[in-house]
Amino acid sequence: MKKILYLLLLVTAFHTSCKKSSTEGGTETPTNPTTDLPAGAKDGVAFINNGTSAIVTLYAPGKTSVSLIGDFNNWSTTASIMKKTSDGNTWWIQIDNLNPGTEYAYQFYVDGKLKVADPYCEKVLDPDNDQYISAAVYPNLKAYPTGKTTGIVSVMQANQPIYTWKNNSFVRPEKNNLVIYELLIRDFTTEHTYASTLAKLDYLVNMGINVIELMPVNEFEGNLSWGYNPSFYFAPDKYYGTKTALQNFIDECHGKGIAVIMDMVLNHSFGQSPMVQMYFDGSKPTANSPWFNVDAKHPFNVGYDFNHESAATKKFSKDVIKFWMQQYKIDGFRFDLSKGFTQTPSSGDDVFRKYDAGRVAIWKDYNSYIKSIDPNNFYVILEHFAEESEEKVLADDGMMLWNNLNYNMNEATMGWLTNSNFQWGFYANHGFSKSENLVSYGESHDEERLNFKNITYGNASGNYSIKGNLATSLKREELAAAFLFAIPGPKMIWQFGELGYDVNIDFNGRTGEKPIRWEYYSDPNRKALYNAYTKFIRLKKNNSIFNSTSSTYSLAGGIKYIKLVEGANTLIVVGNFDVVNQTANIDFGSSGTWVDAAGTTISLNSNNYTASLAPGEYHIFSKVALR
Repeated sequence: MKKILYLLLLVTAFHTSCKKSSTEGGTETPTNPTTDLPAGAKDGVAFINNGTSAIVTLYAPGKTSVSLIGDFNNWSTTASIMKKTSDGNTWWIQIDNLNPGTEYAYQFYVDGKLKVADPYCEKVLDPDNDQYISAAVYPNLKAYPTGKTTGIVSVMQANQPIYTWKNNSFVRPEKNNLVIYELLIRDFTTEHTYASTLAKLDYLVNMGINVIELMPVNEFEGNLSWGYNPSFYFAPDKYYGTKTALQNFIDECHGKGIAVIMDMVLNHSFGQSPMVQMYFDGSKPTANSPWFNVDAKHPFNVGYDFNHESAATKKFSKDVIKFWMQQYKIDGFRFDLSKGFTQTPSSGDDVFRKYDAGRVAIWKDYNSYIKSIDPNNFYVILEHFAEESEEKVLADDGMMLWNNLNYNMNEATMGWLTNSNFQWGFYANHGFSKSENLVSYGESHDEERLNFKNITYGNASGNYSIKGNLATSLKREELAAAFLFAIPGPKMIWQFGELGYDVNIDFNGRTGEKPIRWEYYSDPNRKALYNAYTKFIRLKKNNSIFNSTSSTYSLAGGIKYIKLVEGANTLIVVGNFDVVNQTANIDFGSSGTWVDAAGTTISLNSNNYTASLAPGEYHIFSKVALR
């Protein structure tokens, strides 16, 4: 993620987080006995005795005292003093006489001065932000224990509502055929819920989408975030709905043939995190933090930088990964700023992106762990953008790499040709052996919207103008999409890109709420773009030639083309990205009849195709008709 994404968040992170921890209470340190963990204990809460008892555990090396406070002891800081294991790293206590059906709020009271929530809890209560979550979004949300404590509190319940999965035989699409739709629940429907998003699922199914990539949905600071300021990794953010609503969302997607990928942010955490708060000097993590670097190791960090060479961080990350894979049946992760999983110091991207053997080892370890849990085509996607030699090693290990074509493709759609070559979309240019490892896109949450720049900065000549002309700018989007989907490998679409969304990314602040424009679908020009996406996706999924390993192309000038060969079939995509008529002169490889995907045919007397193409005109020709 880019630094600009979090500038405002960083300024306010600890103004907020410090309010959400507490140094209230006396300084008297209770005496904590030493004993080993009992059987059945785990990080966080483990219920025993049919839910009438709970073993509550906190990993907190170096602390001198920890008490458990909560609804079950009237928030007393001395009633439930936790025991310490002999190695001094872990604190635990057994709480009895619980009602299995009751939700209990609780915190840890550390060293007689700090109140923090449980890093492993599956639900939190926030005194500042929960008031803005309606009952329609999260029914019967437990009230915050006002007057009892301060800061974020955890919630535990033995007999939680259990979701019954219906679609247990879902088969994930093959990597090469992935058409991923990156989606931010907050800005997709006005209700900003899993249920309201499900109501739009047929819109995506009809377009041919077979993967939804959810921007972060675990608890993050505030309600109106993109989610890249995480604080609790096991708790779904309540602003989007309940735990069972999220499980139902994934289940229903599976029922429609759609896999679900979760955006996971384990490169950093923010100030609400109890893991940050327990080892913090007021401005940054302390040197004895089990998880975080005192200072970030790279220049693109925001929040507080995880040390992924630390055993504690490795364990925590693997616990998070396993939890979401097993509890939510997630089909993949897109790991944010995966290049940041490094302990090699750098001050600029020139060093940061260079081959890093330590970083490679970290990612191979995590990937191996994921495969040990689920070897069945689970998607591991990295936002890496490192040196090609490093990305190749990761790709060879089965991981998939984000591939940003935004700048060059947008130059092409605007009609500015100097930097319009988007040949970086081809996997061979990365040194990869398979196209399935490169996830190419023209737009993502983090890039300016193509059509905003088309309309604002597009080129013009005579009566043909991209700038200020919606119909023409949308046709330029269609032209680019024809080429994007012709490049072998998985593809990603940013939400509403298929309708030419043209609101500036910095509207209402970069990460601020954006207008939700479902009315676009009623606009004939925008609906035509949606229909074109639908057609391109259908062609990609139904015709194996789009995954051909034999390709040639020319993508530098106004006339661009891609040529794919598979057996007896050859496919040519040709288009004019200039703003004036241009003549195409391309070796098709054979004469005779060629079928245009638009439904017409052409006949060549030689191998050469020569034609004058109008600005924005394109064709998809094949020797054998496409399905």
